[in-house]
Amino acid sequence: MIIETPAEKIRVSKAGSLRGEITLPGDKSISHRAVIIGALAKGEVRISSLSSGEDNQRTITAFKQMGVDITRERDGDLRIQGKGLFALKEPAQVIDAGNSGTTMRLLTGLLSGQKFFSVLSGDTSLNQRPMKRVIEPLSMMGAQIWGRGGGNFAPLAITGRNLKAIRYELPVASAQVKSAVILAGLCAEGITEVQEPSFTRDHTERMLAYFGVDLEREGSAVRVQGGREWEGKEVIVPGDISSAAFFIVAATIIPHSEITIRGAGINPARTGFLEILRQMGASIKIANKREVSGEPVADIVVRSSRLRGREIRGEMIPRAIDEIPILAIAATCAEGETVIRDAGELRVKETDRIKAIASELKRFGVSVEEYEDGFMIAGGVKLKGTRCLSYGDHRMAMSLIIAGLVSEGETVVDGTECIRTSFPQFMETLKAIMN
Repeated sequence: MIIETPAEKIRVSKAGSLRGEITLPGDKSISHRAVIIGALAKGEVRISSLSSGEDNQRTITAFKQMGVDITRERDGDLRIQGKGLFALKEPAQVIDAGNSGTTMRLLTGLLSGQKFFSVLSGDTSLNQRPMKRVIEPLSMMGAQIWGRGGGNFAPLAITGRNLKAIRYELPVASAQVKSAVILAGLCAEGITEVQEPSFTRDHTERMLAYFGVDLEREGSAVRVQGGREWEGKEVIVPGDISSAAFFIVAATIIPHSEITIRGAGINPARTGFLEILRQMGASIKIANKREVSGEPVADIVVRSSRLRGREIRGEMIPRAIDEIPILAIAATCAEGETVIRDAGELRVKETDRIKAIASELKRFGVSVEEYEDGFMIAGGVKLKGTRCLSYGDHRMAMSLIIAGLVSEGETVVDGTECIRTSFPQFMETLKAIMN
């Protein structure tokens, strides 16, 4: 049961079951790329099923500031009059990325090769997240970027220059850093190559290939030829698989549940959490596979299941990094211990997610041991309703709401306004399948 409360807090109590079909909003990560690459195309681009979250609106507003004509049609589609790779205008004001790390990091790459000055800033949380990992390879390409803390923190001031192509090996797997270098490489002379230590989400590469950009993937290397233009076309954004994760876990751990999620993106770089849940014993079926705008899409059928704890580490982590907060909720309902390691990247997300997960699960009566790069959760306990904090982190907020649905008594999650950054329809979608 869900009790309506002000936007900054949500009260929930134990749910009976989840049943029905849902269609999720467009994938947040793909939506960012569709807007960026669409704005750089020559001619009209029409985007259907774009995410309506605040993070994506930040990217749209940024390109409007740079002179791109972007309108929302009556049917909800976004129409972009692409200006081409080198026709953006200098923004008169600071570009405010809000809480969107994707907006800031990807635009840092793009703006490094534009012929004007720009400043990128964000909210308090984003301006505390590390940016040097992006700035270092861009500086090797000839970019001029200044920031607080020796260039490690926003606001970032960028003077666009003629960039040179480089071959860069990512020290840590990061789709955002990879994408920033690729976008800078589009503006550079020659062929830019990025080598990644493990496979990360490849939405930027897929979107560029869909638009016909000269891009090559060979093993762990991605190469892009600079200076080439591309034409506009129609884009359909698949349903957000990271948003689906909350409902998949909820249907797995709430008894007598069965739901179907229509049209979800199943990019292999994003489905690590599905593999993890299946290994834990979850009943998850993939049906009606197809391709939409260069991305694999399918329907997902989930039934409630008994879960077993397991160890999660190594190459699986980059493919499930955003879903670890909700996987932690699944772990509390699994038999035995679940251990997550090699996930130190969680400490530099919207909040320190390792610390936040450990702290909030303890409020529910769960035994958690925190490590520098992860944690251990002792599952199989009955969760007790409590008052908990989101830390201004949308994934934490939604995960804690799901925890409340399997807890005895009432749970209050404070700071839930942050859900708007990625999934404004979360509560409406959840209530639609509650019985």
